Amino acid sequence: MFTFLHAADIHLDSPLRGIERYEQAPVEQLRGATRRALENLVDLALRERVGFVLIAGDLYDDDWDDFRTGLFFAAQMARLDAAGIPTVIVAGNHDAANRMTRRLPLPKSVALLLPGQPQTVRIEACRAAIHGQSFGERATRENLAAGYPPPVKGWFNVGLLHTSLTGREGHDPYAPCALDDLRAKEYDYWALGHIHKSEVVCLDPPVVFPGNLQGRNIRETGPKGCVLVRVDGRRAALEPCPLDVLRWEVCTIDASGAETEDDLTERILHGLTEGADAAEGRLRAVRVQIRGATPLCAALCAEADRWIGVVRALAFQAGGVWVEKVGLDVSPPERVDGSQWSDLPLGDLLEYVAEVKNSPEAQAALAGEVKDFLARLPSDLRTSPGLFGLDPPERFQRTLDEVAQMLIHQLAMREAAR
Repeated sequence: MFTFLHAADIHLDSPLRGIERYEQAPVEQLRGATRRALENLVDLALRERVGFVLIAGDLYDDDWDDFRTGLFFAAQMARLDAAGIPTVIVAGNHDAANRMTRRLPLPKSVALLLPGQPQTVRIEACRAAIHGQSFGERATRENLAAGYPPPVKGWFNVGLLHTSLTGREGHDPYAPCALDDLRAKEYDYWALGHIHKSEVVCLDPPVVFPGNLQGRNIRETGPKGCVLVRVDGRRAALEPCPLDVLRWEVCTIDASGAETEDDLTERILHGLTEGADAAEGRLRAVRVQIRGATPLCAALCAEADRWIGVVRALAFQAGGVWVEKVGLDVSPPERVDGSQWSDLPLGDLLEYVAEVKNSPEAQAALAGEVKDFLARLPSDLRTSPGLFGLDPPERFQRTLDEVAQMLIHQLAMREAAR
């Protein structure tokens, strides 16, 4: 019996460009998260005394700006080497041979497989044979698995491959192959990389994407880490091991039927605290989405900045939460009746909104005016997500409803102040 770790898509020192623009972003924790996750991987390998460690591509996030990234990785590999734990690595699309101009010497226990043809690394102590091939170029479109060698008889055989298989949403189709291509090799385990969401594609034999080691943005939510594989004969038992130090989450708040600010505030605080146990002390980077039909729609739309502040203040109470962004997607519980203001300027505006909602031509004309306006804004404002809801058309309709609610709410506040 022996164990090994299967990791992939570490993207060490991923630059996370633009993170400084986020409100109260914990920049240092975000930028250092991939390093801390790699340290956790090495800690786990030492604690479990594994037979070897596999990294299935995209160890780096393209060429280094300086040598500090490579030096940090070399230091972690030296820890494994001192414990007698070998590491086998293939390069993926982000660290392909033609993208990496800098190299540093690594311990002899680290095998970085070459591009061009498959190689086999034998781990004698485990009687395990690791077959793999690195990317020579980023856009590798050939089926690399087709050239992998036959299994070594009497040994536990592992295929180490960076691939999209037959395709996965959000990922480029690199080194494509079918599951049948992998199973035909008669290996005992396929250690895959490239897909950032963990997935057990097959159990006989195990064909596994461990996901990336550390989530880097809101598209990479949930636990992230590696797979600890326990081998008994030719059977492999899989144990997911979360190693992330910062966890990305989407927190959806159902505002349906909320009639008072206290009611909605309580729901938001509950939503922010709900994921604390699962995070196990990690910092949580949370995008909050407030949705639903509520009598508070007008207030939320008219005072969006205040409500964003409310959410961020509640995050301090929840503890261990940084609110990455707040989205409002609310609607009134019933159709707005603006007839009582028909003789006022507000009535004219509401009538115009209603006309636009019922006329595709008027919507197209208004959208054109808004786009012309956006084109004159500074680029950082022009690219702000959700600045104007023009696409898809259904979102444009909701934006018009929000405008009507804002107008009515502002008038009601003025009337109440008289």
